[in-house]
Amino acid sequence: MADLDREELQRLARLGAEARLKELRSEEAAIRRAFPHVFGARGPRRAAAEPAAAAPGRRRKRSRMSAAARKAVSKRMKKYWAARRRNA
Repeated sequence: MADLDREELQRLARLGAEARLKELRSEEAAIRRAFPHVFGARGPRRAAAEPAAAAPGRRRKRSRMSAAARKAVSKRMKKYWAARRRNA
């Protein structure tokens, strides 16, 4: 193989990079066509693919821990960490 000067090597590298970039863009376009719902396209496929969600703006109600429950957890954890420190 003939020795290539720096400019020729850079030119060939640039051509290879441009060709690879073209391949990647083509592959991306094919993926977007195959899975439009993944990329935020609106349409009948998206509506059918997603299950019915809860009404927008409605938040799930969380159960709250009572003061007595918090105190019990605190007591258990203090006991747990004391035992860990003893065994360490």
